[in-house]
Amino acid sequence: MTRRAVASTCCAAAAALLVLTLAGCGDPGKRDRATQAAARVNGETITLPQIQQVLQQRGVQGEQSDAAATVVLERLIHQALAVQRARQLDLDRDPKVQLQLEMARREVLARAYLEHVGAAAVAPDADEVRRYYEEHPVLFAQRRIYQLQEIAIEARPEQVDALRTRLGEGGDVESFAGWLRANGYRFAAVQAVRAAEQLPPARLAALAALRDGQALFSAAPNGVLVTIVAGSREQPVTLDQSRAAIEQRLLAERRRALVRDDLGALRREAKVEYVGRFAESPPPAVDPAASDADEAAR
Repeated sequence: MTRRAVASTCCAAAAALLVLTLAGCGDPGKRDRATQAAARVNGETITLPQIQQVLQQRGVQGEQSDAAATVVLERLIHQALAVQRARQLDLDRDPKVQLQLEMARREVLARAYLEHVGAAAVAPDADEVRRYYEEHPVLFAQRRIYQLQEIAIEARPEQVDALRTRLGEGGDVESFAGWLRANGYRFAAVQAVRAAEQLPPARLAALAALRDGQALFSAAPNGVLVTIVAGSREQPVTLDQSRAAIEQRLLAERRRALVRDDLGALRREAKVEYVGRFAESPPPAVDPAASDADEAAR
């Protein structure tokens, strides 16, 4: 194995081990942790809380956790060996490794803050759940499963009108794709089946208004995205079937709202100075409670 490969492997292991340490894995040498030891690797203790932390991160519960714990322990042993070797090679002094360790530490602390703030959210009552069900028929009473054909087209701004006009003339997907090829457009086409709840809210609202065979034309990075509803079928769900999912969704929204308010207040009070090219063109505002996936889905 090359030194670069060793560095890459050990760097990832070191960062992961730091995350576990910050999550509550204590000093392996302490006497009061002895009864929680699961293994020792060259004198370094791997604890039961470490194993439990990994199982929780993977969503493993109940009877499955007993079998999975053995596999997790073996992986933690390999991880410990990698970290120990990384230290012997002084990889923990590598600036790139130190940066990744610091980023891992920041990520853990930020996540702990989000969980702390969100923990104050109050679960919705039965009336709120019923009202949410009634106000979102496309997700429940009128829920559909969509067969979608998506065509991502690279296009300059001045080409958008021509694409929109051609799409409005109708025809099947093959004829539209043929027209794109004939006119020198670069594009990629995919097919997908999506349930209503798997679509971003704004996109779902637009698709729910379409009939089978109709298309949605929307802007995309470097061009446009054409989404054709090739087919759909109704698959409604009752209030009782939806209750747990609605409760989770409303609770998640309340947690995000708490985080948004708290982070917003912190941002207003903070002194933020953009430097270099960022000072010339400050980044656009983003929702402080949104994840990267949420931003990408907008």
